[in-house]
Amino acid sequence: MTELLEVNNVEVVYNDIIQVLRGVSINVPEGNVVALLGTNGAGKTTTLRAISGLLKPENGFIKDGFVRFNNEDITNKLGTHVVKLGAVMVPEGRRVFKHLSVDENIIVGSITRKDGSQNIRRDHDLMYQHFPRLTKVKNRLAGYCSGGEQQMVAIARALMAAPKMLMLDEPSLGLAPLLVKEIFENIKKINQELKTTILVVEQNAKIALEVADYAYVMESGKIVLEGPTDTMKDNPDVKEFYMGITQGGGRKSFKEVKSYKRRKRWM
Repeated sequence: MTELLEVNNVEVVYNDIIQVLRGVSINVPEGNVVALLGTNGAGKTTTLRAISGLLKPENGFIKDGFVRFNNEDITNKLGTHVVKLGAVMVPEGRRVFKHLSVDENIIVGSITRKDGSQNIRRDHDLMYQHFPRLTKVKNRLAGYCSGGEQQMVAIARALMAAPKMLMLDEPSLGLAPLLVKEIFENIKKINQELKTTILVVEQNAKIALEVADYAYVMESGKIVLEGPTDTMKDNPDVKEFYMGITQGGGRKSFKEVKSYKRRKRWM
């Protein structure tokens, strides 16, 4: 299986002194959905920024290790370069252009494309097939749309860039359970029907593991657990840490669990 994305032993530093990522390594095979799980402050968003070329505006940089996308080294490359290569990120909090209409927001996503207006029009129509809810609000200012609608707009806008890999940062954040279910069903359809590789960052482990093929768990800037999602769903540590399924009550850190201690690279 071809590795579309390779993050190898990456260390990220902000302001020359604050180390956020400590030897992070993840792989995203072409055509797969990979989930990156972890709590607030674990380093998930920083990992996406390191891949997307968005560290520099935050005064951060990759100090060690490398990021390779589609066989090209993109370590510390600018975000514009990464997007042109086909890796597109949907940031946390949606960040739609509030004073543009839904339709205008979607069209903006095609600005970097050079494959002709016919292909762009085809994909434009396809977005409304994938997100039929947006058909009813296509002329509404995006700022007046619901949170779920804005998330769909943000994903559709990113897809209009025709990415090889779509990166989603907390797509479930602040949304009602029914909307979360709908969005993750769309994510699975996008992967299957458009053949788009997806890296999704999530705190909601249960919903992410339903659509992903493989998952990584981050804590304190490190990958502390990884495996196929079928295995992760049954992992007692994942159940305890994320789903509150404990025998003795309460929750604990991955630093305390046996599987963490058994892994030589985490000792």
